[in-house]
Amino acid sequence: MDTISRDTNEPSYLPIAALIVGLLAAIFAGVAFFKVNAVSKSMQGQAALNARINDLEGQLRTTMTTADKATERITKVASDANKAFGDVGQAIGGMRNDIAQLQESLTRPTPPPAATGGGSSSAPVAAAGEYIVKSGDTGARIAREAGVSLGDLLAANPGVDWNRLRVGQVIKMPRAR
Repeated sequence: MDTISRDTNEPSYLPIAALIVGLLAAIFAGVAFFKVNAVSKSMQGQAALNARINDLEGQLRTTMTTADKATERITKVASDANKAFGDVGQAIGGMRNDIAQLQESLTRPTPPPAATGGGSSSAPVAAAGEYIVKSGDTGARIAREAGVSLGDLLAANPGVDWNRLRVGQVIKMPRAR
């Protein structure tokens, strides 16, 4: 019996080792809990940052769309302005030609009235109320010679291109006031 009692009276290290292992497991579990909690908080912060980034990305897309539309409008306005400047330039060029013709017609001496002799002439004869265009004639000159206003002359001949009168062209004369 001596051997039995000695086996049972000796202290066993197995429960102490199990207790130490359990304490170590509890410490590791506590450390892991704190680490997981910190990672969870960090992920929540990341989710908030992702939401903010998505919001900013949406605002940036809206801003880019608005900027593209503004660029298209600016391009159209610039194109329209260039076309308008071209039209104005052409109109000014036409006015310069008209002014030059008027100045030229004012500086030329008026020819004396043709003698009405019995001789035959190769020039066409105008019917009553008509005028036949001669070389150097302009609307202002014809109106002045006929003693009518230029406005009345223009009104009586709506289809006439006064910038391109042709020699021999027949012009209707308004009645003198």
